[in-house]
Amino acid sequence: MSDLPDSELAFAGIVGQAELIRSGQLSARELTENTLRRIERLNPSLNAFTRILADEALKEATRRDQHQADGTALGPLHGVPIAIKDENDVAGTPTTYGGAAVTRIATADSEVVRRLRVAGAVVIGKTTMPEFGIWPFTETAAHGYTRNPWDTGFSTGGSSGGSAAAVASGMVAGAIGGDGGGSIRLPAAFCGLFGLKPQRGRVSTAPNRNLWRGLGTLGPLTRSVHDSALMYDAILGTTAVDDYRAEPLPLSFTDAVSSSFTDAVSSSFTDAVSSTTSPLRIAVSTRSPVRGISPAPEVVAGVHAVAEMLSALGHHVEEFDPEYPDATASFLPQVLGGVRDEALRVDRPDLLERRTRALSSIGRIASSGRVGKAAYRRGMRIAHTVNQVFDTFDVVLTPTTPALPRAIGQLEGAGLVSAARKSLPIAAYCSIWNVCGNPAAAVPAGFSESGLPLSVQLVSRPNGELTILALAQQLEERIGWPNFRPPHA
Repeated sequence: MSDLPDSELAFAGIVGQAELIRSGQLSARELTENTLRRIERLNPSLNAFTRILADEALKEATRRDQHQADGTALGPLHGVPIAIKDENDVAGTPTTYGGAAVTRIATADSEVVRRLRVAGAVVIGKTTMPEFGIWPFTETAAHGYTRNPWDTGFSTGGSSGGSAAAVASGMVAGAIGGDGGGSIRLPAAFCGLFGLKPQRGRVSTAPNRNLWRGLGTLGPLTRSVHDSALMYDAILGTTAVDDYRAEPLPLSFTDAVSSSFTDAVSSSFTDAVSSTTSPLRIAVSTRSPVRGISPAPEVVAGVHAVAEMLSALGHHVEEFDPEYPDATASFLPQVLGGVRDEALRVDRPDLLERRTRALSSIGRIASSGRVGKAAYRRGMRIAHTVNQVFDTFDVVLTPTTPALPRAIGQLEGAGLVSAARKSLPIAAYCSIWNVCGNPAAAVPAGFSESGLPLSVQLVSRPNGELTILALAQQLEERIGWPNFRPPHA
């Protein structure tokens, strides 16, 4: 067993934990046992997991150790416990989508989970989410509230709130989330994490053909940019099942955050990675893509503080507002159709939450292929307009969300209209990029006066993940957010 204290081991990150195992200082089983002890201690107060796969994880870790002893080639995630958002199939468990209406057991892993196992990860459990990922607050009738490790009186955001709480508290070093309107970025923002929504079609959604009719993508939440890159390299790629496929990239994600590459991050990425050293052109915009939404003063101050850092790093930083057409006619039919698709697959429709049943009923209008295709085409026209900003700039810097983390209980007693009124503003800066399909990341930006995390969003042109990762790595080195630990850890 490593001499590292429990807390140091827990916050060593994926890169650190994998190296400890690979070097023989720690076994996969010992790390898994340590992880399970932290989950046992912290999960009762944070409620990050719907299902803890203790026996299965210990058996998997033991197999990893045997492979290492036998001299088998080790994957990049060898022996590292990873949590899975409960919209992804894990063989032998139900895929609940956050609710109680699914009871049948998944017979096979989803493609993302399969690839994680191939990379050597140990699947430790399934994490909480609002039913079908509809809301930016992780609160459900079936599983209760998921609480923020920075202050348990506040929400983790959503919909990947359980994954965010598990990572922020050090229960795991990385967890899979999903993002259909900000659902990786928003909980990352509320919990002080790095969360990249990749380009549409970069990561497989199989066995599902798509996630929310093309709005949604899958990806990790982690403390560090390097950890995220390592997880992404393990899960990148699509299958014949997937409706969407992103353009290939010239480098791996881990290459993008390597020291040699981040030293040259100022290269311009128009068609591929340039070898020039001209600074990136960064547009700073705090204007909301949704009319009538104003960001909190501390949120605006956080964006400006990061803009100053980027300028000090040598980048060209300029205030500029992209043109944002109203995306409602594209976003809403895709959400409604996606929720309807998922609701039709459950075993016990009577156990769906009242708000979900109402949305599914409305979704009948959007469930036809004709309506869905029309919404997607509108989204592509919107993307053409919005992406004109990248004719001049390489990256757009915005708030991730206009608000600080909200108090627990946002959905308590709320009907559909009330819940929507509370939820829609939270995702104002995120959802437009789901419509467009561009990569976008939540990046920690310090703390509010009350000690809650602040976050900014970095957005790049289509297929611009490498730019975002390298720029975020520069900011991480300047801000040092992986070193910050919440009090409830």
